[in-house]
Amino acid sequence: MDTAPPALPSTSTPEQTTRNRRKVATAAALASAVEWYDYFVFGIAAALVLGDLYFPAGSPSAGVLASFATFAVGFLARPFGGVIAGHLGDKRGRKPMLVLALTLMGVATTGIGLLPTYETIGMAAPVLLVTLRVMQGIAVGAQWGGAMLLATEYAPEGKRGIYGSFVQLGVPIGVVTANSVFLLAGAFTSESAFAAWGWRLPFLVGLLVLVLAWYIHKHVEETPEFRAAERALAEKEREEKGQTTEQGAGKGKGDDGARNSPLRTILRGHLGTVFLAGGSFAVNTATFYILITGVLDYTTRELDMNRGAVLTVSLCVSLTQLVLIPASAALSDRIGRIRIYGLGAAGIALWAVPMFLLIDTGSLLWLAVGTFVGSCFLSIMYGPQAALFAELFTPEMRYTGASLGYQIAAVLGGGLAPFVMVLLLETTGTSMSVSAYIIGLAVIALGSIKVLADRARSR
Repeated sequence: MDTAPPALPSTSTPEQTTRNRRKVATAAALASAVEWYDYFVFGIAAALVLGDLYFPAGSPSAGVLASFATFAVGFLARPFGGVIAGHLGDKRGRKPMLVLALTLMGVATTGIGLLPTYETIGMAAPVLLVTLRVMQGIAVGAQWGGAMLLATEYAPEGKRGIYGSFVQLGVPIGVVTANSVFLLAGAFTSESAFAAWGWRLPFLVGLLVLVLAWYIHKHVEETPEFRAAERALAEKEREEKGQTTEQGAGKGKGDDGARNSPLRTILRGHLGTVFLAGGSFAVNTATFYILITGVLDYTTRELDMNRGAVLTVSLCVSLTQLVLIPASAALSDRIGRIRIYGLGAAGIALWAVPMFLLIDTGSLLWLAVGTFVGSCFLSIMYGPQAALFAELFTPEMRYTGASLGYQIAAVLGGGLAPFVMVLLLETTGTSMSVSAYIIGLAVIALGSIKVLADRARSR
């Protein structure tokens, strides 16, 4: 299913090549981790404090809904980041777009940490909060494709899955770090101090993103596959320009812009693949955000469980993903991406009801069991996902196509999931409605995966 041409031969020694690959993989993983950390601290804060501080009117559930709606706005902005960075990343390179995304995220996250509340500046506070959240969404939409392609396009033959999983590890690392920082902030401050200023500390850590952006800009090279594709395209354009010159230069110049637009190529000939990719992944991202933000709100507000204990469970469950994600990715290098990916989607569908039955007990032990098993199925899907999406598109349109597929899933799944969860719970009064929501997305995923598998076999 790998449609990418091999990179051009390198003049580096094998030792230099290996060191460079490790450096790039590490930089891509760190970029993903710090970017997702910045993104996730908002989700945790949305579940814990932002509703009261920035949307104080109405009932507690109304404040949480408004807070989660702001959380969702970041997801709505992600496709724009994916489109812009994907188009420019396919034309100008993966690295500069990744650096730009990291810089934007660092500025937005630090801004949230310094933002006055509704009590201080009135309606300007929620407006600015939404604006900064949109910036976060654009940044993370631009980041994933750049980090993923830095890793997968540097991968040695037969190891694209495991190299892509280094970037995927950024998600659990981001969750663990965000939860840890919030736990520390809560441990060293009183309830009143945490609500007043302690919650801001995790956001101010976002300044470290700017340091990493500088490092990648100075010390990481562009991927060999992009350079090879760029040289091949330049050669093709020279040949076509020579032919066009003989027929009339004016007409040829008008055609070049359309021919060289990765976004236009995707929209004209590969939009179905983009939507299939998004449909296959929406259940993963929805279930993930339900577990890390929706369940946090549900267990603390509705089941009256201790906030610190629930955060600790979430942290421990996320730690297991650090093993499961690369393991499933490595297995996909051996037996195929689609098989592993489909197994994870089927597992999520089957576990959706038992998971919430366990959560509803109000027991920390059963909460841990329910979310752990759910997290296992998420990891099985998430491990090979970067390599799978990269292999759906050729290098000259890969950033655009893979980013669009991923961000469509983020909007349909992750961004709306915590909001939908609260709405379903308020409307139906039972968590089984949330299970039904997850199962519906899983059915869509399995259908999309089947079509992708059929297409792969036909090729």
